[in-house]
Amino acid sequence: MNEKQNIKKIISIIKKEAKKLKKNINIMEVCGTHTMAISKFGIRSLLPENIRLISGPGCPVCVTPVSEIDKAIELSEIKDVIITTFGDMMRVPGTKSSLYQKKAEGKDIRVVYSPLDALTIAIDNPGKNIIFIGVGFETTAPLIAWTVKQAKKQKIKNFFVLSCFKVVIPPMKALLQDKELNLNGFICPGHVSAITGAKVYEPLVKKYKIP
Repeated sequence: MNEKQNIKKIISIIKKEAKKLKKNINIMEVCGTHTMAISKFGIRSLLPENIRLISGPGCPVCVTPVSEIDKAIELSEIKDVIITTFGDMMRVPGTKSSLYQKKAEGKDIRVVYSPLDALTIAIDNPGKNIIFIGVGFETTAPLIAWTVKQAKKQKIKNFFVLSCFKVVIPPMKALLQDKELNLNGFICPGHVSAITGAKVYEPLVKKYKIP
């Protein structure tokens, strides 16, 4: 059986099982990567009408409030400050500007691939204050925390983190309390779950009786 035949078989099984449902089912994918994959491969169009996929909180960058972007922009205006950030934060708009626009205006804003890169910049520029924009869910927070510990261990005093971290469980709980959404289940983020473990979801499962 080839891949195409496997897909057809899976779709057939889903439709067969969906006929047994007594109500419409709403499932929310929490991770932005899942949302992109679902759209890219047209998964919604393959599902029966009584099974609906709803896009959830998405990536941490998407849910970063304007106030935190404004704070990062404000910090970039300070003399002898180098802002370091992941690339996907550059074009996120604040109230009046973005980090990308500020960089174009001459502010020292650098894209890094890891907080350790930001720490290296701090070591190489002892006369500057290096601020790393810390965004992410439970996945990125441990590495950034470890980097802060390394800075302390190495007695690097010009490395700072603007903490904009998010956690997954509170927004999931808030979504479950929204009666208009009427959620019946979640597709949880794999990368976050690998860090937290499955047990963090157990209180939600027990209280709201959903998978």
